[in-house]
Amino acid sequence: MKLLGIGSRINHSEYGKGVVTNVTSQHYWVTFIENGLETIDLDSDFEVIEAADDLVDAVSFSDVESSLVHILKKWSDTSEIVPIADKYKGGKLILEPADTNLKPYELPIDKFFHKIIMVRDRLRVMEQRINASDLDAQGKIDLQQYITRIYGSLTSFNILFKSKSHNFVGQRSK
Repeated sequence: MKLLGIGSRINHSEYGKGVVTNVTSQHYWVTFIENGLETIDLDSDFEVIEAADDLVDAVSFSDVESSLVHILKKWSDTSEIVPIADKYKGGKLILEPADTNLKPYELPIDKFFHKIIMVRDRLRVMEQRINASDLDAQGKIDLQQYITRIYGSLTSFNILFKSKSHNFVGQRSK
């Protein structure tokens, strides 16, 4: 059995895809995309996707961590933690019907904000998948413009973001 080195990529039968981040005499420490850090026996059931030389200190933990963050952002719909503006924390959204016989609907604004973030993150994943698809160039441009217009429709919710860097940005008029 050849020992895998740090940086080797594997697909484990139980934990999924991951990167070897440390090696001991009995275990691999592997950071899995969906399951985080796990220690597995050297002879565990896994497929080697890409083996790295068995140099134990070839990759730093921060290199592995930044690589995993990049992979997660690129291929999953996990989202970064986006804070809500302080003035809205703990608030509620109230939908008041015009008919006074009907009861208003209340929703915690944090829950509503979380849904907005999920929509934004799924749009980003869709953009990435469009860019990686085998559509022709014009097809990609058309879909990108459509997504940009969707972002523009969502700019009304920018007031909820604590940081402007998280805002929706639509198509700029010329």
